Amino acid sequence: MSTRWKGIVFDLDGTLIDTEKLYRRFWVEAARQMGYPMEERHALMIRAMAASVAGPLLRREVCPEFDYEGVRALRRKLMEEYVAVHGVQAMPGMIPLLDAVRARGMRIALATATQEARARKYLRMVQAETYFDAVVTADQVPCGKPAPDIYALAVKRLGLAPQEAMAVEDAPSGVRSAHDAGLFTVMVPEHTQPDDSTRALCNAVVPSLLDVVPLL
Repeated sequence: MSTRWKGIVFDLDGTLIDTEKLYRRFWVEAARQMGYPMEERHALMIRAMAASVAGPLLRREVCPEFDYEGVRALRRKLMEEYVAVHGVQAMPGMIPLLDAVRARGMRIALATATQEARARKYLRMVQAETYFDAVVTADQVPCGKPAPDIYALAVKRLGLAPQEAMAVEDAPSGVRSAHDAGLFTVMVPEHTQPDDSTRALCNAVVPSLLDVVPLL
């Protein structure tokens, strides 16, 4: 089957895996355990965002003394304990979309802020790891999202030019990263609709992963 794209690069959390709700919950729980008045809206602000950007943002929005590294370490511990018991779930339409991509002969990469071992574990939990030709994580590039580095490396690992690939994202910082790397950028919003500035960076905004299939 012919396609206009040779490859596709996916974000993980909130795009393929229904984990953003866990990040929101455990960022807030960890922060409050450490005495910081963090709210869910603050967790939404830092979706997919590099630590170098998220830390200063939270110190500005929550409180000047916010210990980003300490809270993040506790958040990881709390979340991993939860996942060990309850696992993770795929976003609706994930496997049908991956099957459609494969049927078109496209190569597939992941571009995520999540560490590689954890990202692969989550993919295995939803029977999706074998679909991916490359997994690129923020610790493999100089700057994480919203910088374009991670998407630039992902398409390079696929052996493609940016204009030959589509990106699928759920968060504004990821949209900025993919757009600035030169990919055809599709947003599938999970929690909040994009504002005008984010929408301007998207080639398409669709309500679900299944709605990505006609764009292939």
